[in-house]
Amino acid sequence: MAINRELGTLYIVSVPIGNYGDMTQRAREVLEQVDFIASEDTRRSALLMRNLDIEIRNRLISNHKFNEYAKSRYFINDLLDGKSVAIITDAGTPCISDPGNELIRDAIRNEIRVTPVPGCCAAIAALCVTGFDLSSFAFYGFFPRDNMPRKKLLTQIKQDSQVPTVVFYESPKRIISTVQFFVDENIDCQLCLCNDLTKYYEYMYRGTPAEVLEELTMRGTAEKGEYVIVAEMNRSRDDKLAAEQLSPEALLVEMIVKNGWSMKEAVKKLADDPGNGYSKNALYEAGLRLKEMF
Repeated sequence: MAINRELGTLYIVSVPIGNYGDMTQRAREVLEQVDFIASEDTRRSALLMRNLDIEIRNRLISNHKFNEYAKSRYFINDLLDGKSVAIITDAGTPCISDPGNELIRDAIRNEIRVTPVPGCCAAIAALCVTGFDLSSFAFYGFFPRDNMPRKKLLTQIKQDSQVPTVVFYESPKRIISTVQFFVDENIDCQLCLCNDLTKYYEYMYRGTPAEVLEELTMRGTAEKGEYVIVAEMNRSRDDKLAAEQLSPEALLVEMIVKNGWSMKEAVKKLADDPGNGYSKNALYEAGLRLKEMF
């Protein structure tokens, strides 16, 4: 889709998650220069602006999850008139479990330029201090409150054997019950609970769910500060082998290229090898699929 350069620009601006020193110079400049700032909570944003010495000049306009559909047209009209708008949330990066998507979608539909101003994101900040396997990871937003959705999500996580690490947000009011759920469900994992990231009382809880629950209870400060939960799943040997195993098509292609075999020879020789992990029928069907592809 073409971008109309004569229209305004919508900036997606990341703000600090606790430590004001994490505000980037570019983010500061954008917030100083834009015509309007779409704010999740104008009171908290006003405090942020005062601490960063950024003049507000009646530019802060409410844009939270309960009014973002109605406010979208308001901002789009300004952008169509050539005005510039910045989206910010209370902390971190907009749209990551925060408002912003509705306005962004409307801007894209109207060929308005949308540009990121990167910075803090609590999920990424937490992941980088865990020491866990981050070759791939899944972010699920806030952990479900109710038991059935929790169990459904747990089943989904267990089935995805190729993702070693998962990350959630959680409220301090629910952190004990959430970790208790990990314990009750015997979830085999290592946890890193990041509390109050970048703030003075920043703290990391590390260990098995049972160990983390014990430390949370012992410290007696669980209901203070926001949490990011990162879990590295202890996959079974069978799960790991399944994740590492080549598909039958990939295995056939590898053998053909490496040994100069024909498709028929590759199927036969692999079928005669009990360690290949696939039956003769599975290999034969994979061979047929490859012939259709090529």
